[in-house]
Amino acid sequence: MKDITLSINETNISCPAGTSILNAAEKEGIKIPTLCSHPDLEPFGACRLCLVEDQKSGRIMASCVTPVAADMAILTETPRIKTHRRNILRLMIAEHPESCVVCSKGNRCQLRQFAAQLGIAETNLYPMPNYKTLEEANPFIIRDLSKCILCGKCIRADHELVVVGAIDYNLRGFKSRPTVVHDLGLEQSSCTFCGTCVSMCPTGALSQKNKGYVGTPERELLSVCGFCGVGCSLAMGVADEKIMEVNPAHLQDTVNGATLCVRGHFAHDFLNTSQRLSQPMVRKNGMRGDDPMVPVAWEELLDGVATKLLEISGKYGPQSIAFLGSTKCTNEENYLFQKIARALLKTNNVDNGGYICGRSALHHLDSRTGGQWRIRPLAALEKAEAIFVLGADPGHSAPVVSYYLKRAAKKGVPMLVANSCPTELDNFSTFGFNLALNGSSGKSYIELLNGLAALLVKKKGHNTSFIKQYSKGFGPYRKGLSAVDLEGIRQVTGIDISVLDAAVELMKGKQIAFVIGSGILVGRHGMQAIDALVNLALMTGSLSSSGAGIHVIAAENNLLGAWDMGTVPDALPGRRFLDEESARKHFEKAWQAEISADAGYNVVGMIEAAEKGTLKALYVLGENLLRSLPQPDRVRQALDNLEFIVVQDIIISETAKMADVLLPGAAFSEKGGSFTNLEGRIQSFDPVVPPPGDARPDWEILGRLASNLGDNKPYNSLGDIVDEIRRQVPMYKGLNHGRHSAWVKATERQAGKNTVGNKYRMSFSPLGSPANQEDAEPPDQTYPLTAVLGFRRYHLGSGTRTGCSDRISEFGLKGEIEISVDDAAKLDLTAGDTVRVVSLHGGLKREIKLNSRLQAGQIFIPVAFDNNAAMNLIEMTRLDIPNSPGWKTCRVKLEKVSAPYPEVPV
Repeated sequence: MKDITLSINETNISCPAGTSILNAAEKEGIKIPTLCSHPDLEPFGACRLCLVEDQKSGRIMASCVTPVAADMAILTETPRIKTHRRNILRLMIAEHPESCVVCSKGNRCQLRQFAAQLGIAETNLYPMPNYKTLEEANPFIIRDLSKCILCGKCIRADHELVVVGAIDYNLRGFKSRPTVVHDLGLEQSSCTFCGTCVSMCPTGALSQKNKGYVGTPERELLSVCGFCGVGCSLAMGVADEKIMEVNPAHLQDTVNGATLCVRGHFAHDFLNTSQRLSQPMVRKNGMRGDDPMVPVAWEELLDGVATKLLEISGKYGPQSIAFLGSTKCTNEENYLFQKIARALLKTNNVDNGGYICGRSALHHLDSRTGGQWRIRPLAALEKAEAIFVLGADPGHSAPVVSYYLKRAAKKGVPMLVANSCPTELDNFSTFGFNLALNGSSGKSYIELLNGLAALLVKKKGHNTSFIKQYSKGFGPYRKGLSAVDLEGIRQVTGIDISVLDAAVELMKGKQIAFVIGSGILVGRHGMQAIDALVNLALMTGSLSSSGAGIHVIAAENNLLGAWDMGTVPDALPGRRFLDEESARKHFEKAWQAEISADAGYNVVGMIEAAEKGTLKALYVLGENLLRSLPQPDRVRQALDNLEFIVVQDIIISETAKMADVLLPGAAFSEKGGSFTNLEGRIQSFDPVVPPPGDARPDWEILGRLASNLGDNKPYNSLGDIVDEIRRQVPMYKGLNHGRHSAWVKATERQAGKNTVGNKYRMSFSPLGSPANQEDAEPPDQTYPLTAVLGFRRYHLGSGTRTGCSDRISEFGLKGEIEISVDDAAKLDLTAGDTVRVVSLHGGLKREIKLNSRLQAGQIFIPVAFDNNAAMNLIEMTRLDIPNSPGWKTCRVKLEKVSAPYPEVPV
């Protein structure tokens, strides 16, 4: 597009046609006041404060909605313009309540700032109070719409960025206000409490509800969110050395832009919980149970930990010790953690919480694609030719991902959605596949993908040139597809063949962005589902395209970084396998230590070894096994078998209460380091506040422990660890100190047996053939229902951190079990009834609510509620084996719990 030349304040500038005068001026550093404009929102022209004057014609115009024109001569600060701006502000202030002293917006109020800049102290107008009810029924947002200036930023952010549509204008004239349908409270609407409207509001009309502090924080520093794998950029407000407020960082080119979710915006009050660990502790008498924990000096305690670990290793051998790292700790800490295990204690029994989130399926994806899915910016989704979402409900698990998907759909990108339960994306999908699970569980995804692939071949819709150039084995694969029974697929998936046929017509000739979540990663037959997915990606030419490919919704903030740093049982930093001799030699030379080629225990293997008595010691860094793993009673008994448990964490969790030694670490906001998000973006950050009490940054604790274990190279600073990672891990050459952002470097890594040269091997899984039904889970009359476990946006993972958030707790969430209308009628249940859900492995008791979109025979159970009681239902089977039953679904029965008879007054 041709550039246009004009002058602003007698300075000649050039900019693309269609640029607004406001944006053209800001690009040149010329400030024009505005209350309704935001770089992420479409121009609206509501406040009129951005008026400018055309020097040639004398025309006054709103610069935010007026595009530049050739030879324009714009003036932004003429006496006439200033008079108009003052009058506009005077009218706004005349309607505004005189409550600046007690307003939570404080000195950040843009109305107040512009009034001060233009010298407006008194309006000299009659006051026009516009009284509206103060609304603070929920624990997140306070609405004082008497301060609303009708800029429309909250409404536009809701519709354009978050794409929920919970709020809009109501009434006209003096009574006009932004509100929800029927003028109800936010908690009675479709509002997701993402808080985007709050951070957008230029006045105190919308503010965060905060019991601990009111007003402008003492300072505001930048950080990276420690919840899900999106890795949002945050601006954290600090008062009295505590985090009191969180907003989007509003920086350019961040993953989240001006948005957050309810967890990122409001759940960080967990950082100030009374459950924080603040002192190093040890058992007073060296016994568990009722033996109390007593504080000990750091040096004495770390020396004791090192002595005990070396003693156990010497007595039982290195394989008697295991290290469980954290998807919530930094790259630097995970690197140092696994180095301590491998180089100093000679054990490969190293894992992290990523196993719980489906790393085994991701490992298989890495193998199948040579890591081609690793660098996938979310911004590419809005430019995709088509999107296919499988086994994911990002509106709850990773809301910022759902914003990208919904914005893409609004722009006309066709979207297919396949899930076992209804999701928020169904309303935005071109085709929605609500998969049946009865009798087939996760196999439905495999059948769906193979059915679509078979129809693509039949309709000659596959990308023959891409297949020929980049794949191997298409002939046998196509032969396997030819045997696919579409009627059998219909029976398994519940999807009509005509719908599949129409979906294939949509997919023909398009490179597709696949988005996958927990339904694939921890679902039944997850590895086979990955195989079918990669085959379809190859068939459509989608694997290597920048606008397509496979996007993975990482459940935890540093799931991928912990893996990259080698906190896994079978690989070294940089995802170099232990059985690769050159990789071992590289790190043996760097660490001056011998490394075994044998893979160690994963987290399930650790529990099994503890049960057998072969594992004697476990060092847990930032994970709560008793809340995150299935069969918690079994896990508790296994941990009780251990001679020595060290827990390094920030919260007194269920697992921490079993420890022999407690090491208080620092939360992400209290230390420096880096996280790697689901896009492959490495984000470094600095501490915002100090840790509580005598807690220390985790890297510092580990560095001091390494010295006590005999490491002759001390880590005196975080920079020492960063420099070592940059030298030893080529993928992380872009890692740097302080606040910095880089991308994981693509490396020439072979995918073993799944590649031939630069070609990807295609193969048809027998499990994907409807003729082979022996793996299907037969309906069980004792357990006739299929329970699906999934997220609700207010909690993350096991709920250990979000469960400590006062705001989340005060919202009164019950985590009701969702049941279909048909099943409710059959079981004589109504909304609000309490039921007991029982599986072969355990049970739980909760209230129910009806979901008219849920299929008969299926129930949905939110995880993280009631101490994550949903994990009682699942068997702790291995996820890293073919045909794994997964941790996503199970067969259950449902019993109504009769209410007790009311007491009769005497």
